Amino acid sequence: MKITFYISLLLAGLHAVSHGHLPPNHHNGHDPNEPKHHMHHAGEAIACLKLVPNNADFAFQFFKEIILEVPNKNAFFSPVSISTAFAMLALGARSTTQTQILEGLSFNLTEIQEKEIQEGFHNLIHMLNHPESKVQLNMVNAIFLTDKLKPLKKFLDDAKALYQLEAFTTDFNNPREAEKQINDYVERKTHGKITNLVKDMDPQTVMLLGSFVFFKGNWEKSFKPEHTEEREFFVDAETTVKVPMMHQTGRFDFYFDEDLSCTVVRLHYNGSATAFLVLPAKGKMKQLEQTLVKETIQEWSDHLFKRLLSLYFPRFSISGSYEITNMLSKMGIVDVFTDQADLSGITGTPDLKVSKVVHKASLDVDERGTEAAAATAAEIMTMSLPPVIEFNRPFLMLIFDRDTNSTLFIGKIVNPAITS
Repeated sequence: MKITFYISLLLAGLHAVSHGHLPPNHHNGHDPNEPKHHMHHAGEAIACLKLVPNNADFAFQFFKEIILEVPNKNAFFSPVSISTAFAMLALGARSTTQTQILEGLSFNLTEIQEKEIQEGFHNLIHMLNHPESKVQLNMVNAIFLTDKLKPLKKFLDDAKALYQLEAFTTDFNNPREAEKQINDYVERKTHGKITNLVKDMDPQTVMLLGSFVFFKGNWEKSFKPEHTEEREFFVDAETTVKVPMMHQTGRFDFYFDEDLSCTVVRLHYNGSATAFLVLPAKGKMKQLEQTLVKETIQEWSDHLFKRLLSLYFPRFSISGSYEITNMLSKMGIVDVFTDQADLSGITGTPDLKVSKVVHKASLDVDERGTEAAAATAAEIMTMSLPPVIEFNRPFLMLIFDRDTNSTLFIGKIVNPAITS
């Protein structure tokens, strides 16, 4: 029988807040799918950008799988966290197991070699961990190993060099002590955002591989707390809840997609992150879910224009925990979870398989903080009332990093009053 181990994928708290001085809007014309022209690391950017179409395809394919698993519920995940962890696992995979992992991540191995993929992820991690501006974004990869399991020096050296992997010896025979070591590490790396990540660990565990992402961004145009008020949110035909609804009037990037019957509003964070807020017309969410692909986002980006809007957007916190082994199997990553697994690149012998893949995610969106008086810009308003866009029914929220063209997070918010 193969020895099993866990892969733990964690998105630690996307936290959108607004406070301090607001810089001028320097993002006009930048799309999530369009690199900044003044990137400092041209070589890194080129290697990283090779992954962009594949990572985007994986993001939207996985989105379709996750909403099948949790229909009519909040869903939130980090595709870049999942693909990074499995690309790292592919370093130690061989033969069909490696092919399935890379093809399951949407790579066509006749067009891109494994070495290019690994180099691309290396540069992606480096660029995400060194943002140019005021966004706080950290990606950490860690491996916890029993002292009886001796990984190959080449695997550890490559993983450390490519993925900035941190390695720790852990006594899994003492599950309580192992859980404390791992949970303390995660809590520290996620600024206290995630606690008690692992629990009820199997004493048979010999290895835990983790990928942890922490993101905190400030709205470029803040919402004033005094403008937030309780308003109704229509979950479905039978359910209405009261939520704190943030509000601001101003000029926003806007587009109405007639084909998909949805309203798109783009908000910027200070720094390199951008959020697309997507509000389908009543009864049109399913159509949007089933047809959403990377080309859709590009089309929205190409057609956005500045429009004066009265925008209502809920303040909310949601979190979720997913066991995603089944979803990945449906996407073609099969052998690594069975006795057919070949992870001999990790230990030198094919005696490992993955028993479980957990992805945890949380999202906080608020208007916290006060806007400095000096930063208040007077909007020139027309005398006619601007159209009201109110996110008062289920919507999507997609967050991109423009420097790396990465899909950082995808969320479907069905009921902002539910936290998990």
